[in-house]
Amino acid sequence: MAEVIRLGDRMGIERFCIYLGYEREYDPDPRQMRAHNDSVLRALDHYRHRAFGFVYLNPNYLDESLKEFDRCVRDGPMVGVKLWVAKRCSAPELDPIIERAGAMKAVIFQHTWFKTNGNLPGESTPMDLAELAARHSTVPVICGHTGGNWEIGIRAVRSRPNVWIGLAGSDPTNGFVEMAVRELGAERIIWGSDAGGRSLASQLAKVTGSTVPEEAKQLILGGNLKKMMLPIIKAKGFRL
Repeated sequence: MAEVIRLGDRMGIERFCIYLGYEREYDPDPRQMRAHNDSVLRALDHYRHRAFGFVYLNPNYLDESLKEFDRCVRDGPMVGVKLWVAKRCSAPELDPIIERAGAMKAVIFQHTWFKTNGNLPGESTPMDLAELAARHSTVPVICGHTGGNWEIGIRAVRSRPNVWIGLAGSDPTNGFVEMAVRELGAERIIWGSDAGGRSLASQLAKVTGSTVPEEAKQLILGGNLKKMMLPIIKAKGFRL
């Protein structure tokens, strides 16, 4: 975290959202899931003024995931949910997690990807997320990475107004932000770093090097996420 903050200061980044621990189990058991979240809680102990924590949950262990949500979000300092590749998010097992997170206004970040050589067995695409969002039309969710292949990802979630796209993770290709603003509006786009999988500079360049208006850039770089997070931050009495 000290290194992340150092690099963030160099690039003008004020706050980070952190999740996952040091390992990368695709289908963590309850013990591993708790260990991931304990790592984030320890980081927050020292850097709560610079970071927000998201609880990492595995829908394959639904009861344990709901208890972990309560431990880390309802009764703890975290403000969001991270869902990765254990189960495709179109599965009904995610519904109780989305409902509990939605009731607390916790931010929901779902990883999505299109892999050229085929996704992992439980890895979601933006189409999966669109299906989930249709079942929970009043709950905002973030489509992590916009599926990597963002031209398909943008179109996949375009008709779901409760889906925001995340810019993090893919290469800083020219035209990504311009297409997203044209198809979705600047209000449905959220910047992210994907640290430490990508350099902060390359991810910032997607927005700072785009040709969209300055007002749109400010929404994407922070305004939209701040608005999404504000209800749970206020409920917990945190200061921005």
